[in-house]
Amino acid sequence: MKRNIIKDLLIWKNRTKDRMPLLLYGARQVGKTYILREFGRQFYKNTAYINLETNQTVSSYFTENIEPERIIRFLETEVHERITPGETLIILDEIQTCARALTSLKYFREKAPEYHIVCAGSLLSVAINREEYSFPVGNVDALTLFPLDFEEFLCALEEEKLCENIKHSFQHNEALPLALHERALDLYRLYLIIGGMPRAVMAYIESSSLLPVPDIQNRIINDYIADMAKYASYAESVKIRAAFNSIPVQLAKENKKFQYKLAQRGGTAAIFGSAIDWLHFAGIVLKCIRIEHGLMPIAVYSDLSSFKLYMNDVGLLTMKSGMSQQTVLSSGIIDNTFLGAIAENYVAQAFTANHYNLYYWTSGGIAEIDYIMQKGEEIIPVEVKAGIHTKSKSLALFMEKYKPAYAIRISARNFGFKNNIKSVPLYAVFCI
Repeated sequence: MKRNIIKDLLIWKNRTKDRMPLLLYGARQVGKTYILREFGRQFYKNTAYINLETNQTVSSYFTENIEPERIIRFLETEVHERITPGETLIILDEIQTCARALTSLKYFREKAPEYHIVCAGSLLSVAINREEYSFPVGNVDALTLFPLDFEEFLCALEEEKLCENIKHSFQHNEALPLALHERALDLYRLYLIIGGMPRAVMAYIESSSLLPVPDIQNRIINDYIADMAKYASYAESVKIRAAFNSIPVQLAKENKKFQYKLAQRGGTAAIFGSAIDWLHFAGIVLKCIRIEHGLMPIAVYSDLSSFKLYMNDVGLLTMKSGMSQQTVLSSGIIDNTFLGAIAENYVAQAFTANHYNLYYWTSGGIAEIDYIMQKGEEIIPVEVKAGIHTKSKSLALFMEKYKPAYAIRISARNFGFKNNIKSVPLYAVFCI
């Protein structure tokens, strides 16, 4: 399965100077192990793979002397592979389970930078925020892997030509031929159900059916819940689950700002703050922060106490919400208010994969813009509509007040540009 992160991994591999051990972040089940092993298979002579959670022999060895050469010799005997600098990719998986292995990266950086080491872990961000972990600050590179975005989804379905047509129309602001436009919208609706978790995508490809997808998604969510119990105290895990389970309810509201009372009666920021941080660090949720002014730089106008939470994968949200597959597939003709929340989640996922921080704007309770982007010195308001009805007083108000160079409206309409508003079809969000 082709993943765009391969390009970033190759850039890391080909550095002649200042290449450091690499940490690959990402939520459980987004494909970290697969992509690292595939990277090793394609671009190295051999790979030395160790899972530090299941291989206690290696994990316990890190509790002793962590001099790089000593570790390398031991790993060679364990994997029965010669580890050659520049030719062997060393993969330390589930590194969050072994604090000393994480610490050892500092010494590989200082004493043995010639070795190519990549590390991954599903709860890595959660683990390194614990006090007992000595994080090798300044001695590691970092990348994050997300679920497949819509571009990767199209490629997995062997729709590369359609993908290229979408990119061309976006770049030249030309309407896609109607037949292709409708085809792309159908595939977009399919993506809202399947999402970007590799196992769910592969199950659909192998079976040509949506029937096995919900079971796989349910197992992924159960894995998330199991991690909450495993990597947090009992009291904290109860709050984490409550916050997580409230997300569909939060997004069903007209005002989608996260309300603690919907997670638990009497809930407050003091009660749920650390639980939400846990979900965010684990990569299970995406946090979209309110800004008070549409000015540059937008980060300094953040109201950190007001935010929305989205799921890390739109397919998981669709399944968890109980939205029927028929309703999603018929969304071109069926009007359902929660489809708007699903479309917003899809855009949040796409923007995150393209490394945008998520912000939204409100004005005195009378106007709201779904997303505000900063590209260089430009502030761009982004409005999301699930269908073809695109009228909005909020966007007009923002444009009148802050005079952005242009705005983006994401909807089921074709490409276009009118009144300083760039129309981007829902299926083309990955191009932004």
